[in-house]
Amino acid sequence: MLFSEVADVPQGPKVVAVGSFDGVHLGHQHLLRQALAEAKALKEPLLVYTFDPPAKVFTRGEGFLMDLTEKVEALRALGVELILAVPFNETFARRRAEEFLEDLRALGASRIHVGEDFRFGQGRRGGPEDLAQVAPVRTVPLLTLGGEPVKSSHIRALLQEGRVEEARHLLGRPYGAYGVVVEGDGLGRRLAFPTANLAVHPKKVLPPGVYAVEAQGAFGRYRGVANVGTRPTLGGGERRLEVHLLGFAGELYGEEVRVSFLKHLREEKRFANPEELKAQIARDVMAARAYFGL
Repeated sequence: MLFSEVADVPQGPKVVAVGSFDGVHLGHQHLLRQALAEAKALKEPLLVYTFDPPAKVFTRGEGFLMDLTEKVEALRALGVELILAVPFNETFARRRAEEFLEDLRALGASRIHVGEDFRFGQGRRGGPEDLAQVAPVRTVPLLTLGGEPVKSSHIRALLQEGRVEEARHLLGRPYGAYGVVVEGDGLGRRLAFPTANLAVHPKKVLPPGVYAVEAQGAFGRYRGVANVGTRPTLGGGERRLEVHLLGFAGELYGEEVRVSFLKHLREEKRFANPEELKAQIARDVMAARAYFGL
């Protein structure tokens, strides 16, 4: 069950895990599995208290790894049934730490699970030690892999450099994006490589470049080649996510397509003319087929 207001959450004692959980990466999964285990031992439900959008998206203008739909799906896949996603806006950002503690009391928190770097309240004045005023707190150390902590900010940085394989290692799954197919200018079709042009939220982090991907929707599951960029050969413009599906024939306008980024093939670059671009796309398709063993 998904809630946006504290008052709507069912009454009764519950274990509460709090955080932005952007990306629901391996560190988040580590924390949530501990919270789920304690909830099971106490025979209480687990409630995930999270924020929409993540705090840094609102306060710093950063991009997000997951929108609320993606986050809810990832949390439910872990076994979380109760999710409170409060709108993070100017009003919420001004709330005092004590008001947040009142939320936890109203939720019936019997145990609270947070990461060691969790802060809350106006000016980030509250920390894990303050949560103990409400209930016993389990402060979970940051998970480290290869000597580095697993953090959403690090994953964002990897994706912005096109390092999707490394991001996958920290997420525990391929990084994905989704959008509805909208009409483009038909260039791909004219070049003999038709593409689906996806309308993606402008704050969604997308890795720039060309990738071997898997795409799925009501039309089925296909492998393909995706380009994320501004199409400099055609004079540039706004960021686009375009996908060429291997072996697919048909129209996808209005369909929702989910894309998983699997392998970085090359960076986006400017070509002298469309013919050079067409030749490069053919090489990209060959590289993707080789990656998939096709």
